[in-house]
Amino acid sequence: MILTLMICAGLMGAAGVALLAASAHAAPGATLDTAGQVLLFHAAAVLALLGLAGQGWFSARALTPFAAAGLVIGASLFAGDIAARAFLGHRLFPMAAPAGGVIMILSWLMVAVAGVVAALR
Repeated sequence: MILTLMICAGLMGAAGVALLAASAHAAPGATLDTAGQVLLFHAAAVLALLGLAGQGWFSARALTPFAAAGLVIGASLFAGDIAARAFLGHRLFPMAAPAGGVIMILSWLMVAVAGVVAALR
C-alpha cells in the first residue's frame, strides 16, 4: 500500500502542475488553479505522512495509510470534478467535489488522531 500511495502522490503532483499550467495558459478563469493547488498540497502531505510513518512517528499499519489514501481519494475527486467542469462542461458526478472535500477533512482528522495516539504511547 505504501508504494501505491507513493505512486499516487507522484501522479497527483504531476497533475497539479499540469492543471496550474492549463490554468495559466489554456483555460484562465476556470478555477483549474484551485484544482492544481489542492493536488500539489495533498501530494506533498501524502509523502510527508509516508515519511513520518517510515520514521516511526506514526504506525504504518494504523490510521496513517488510511489517512493518506483518503487524502489521495478526496483530492482526486475534488480536483477531478473541477477539471471535468472546465474541460468537459459537466461534473464527474453529482456532489463529487463536496464529497472529496469531506473525505479530505476526515483524512486530516485521522492524521490528528494518529498524532494523539502516537503522543500517548
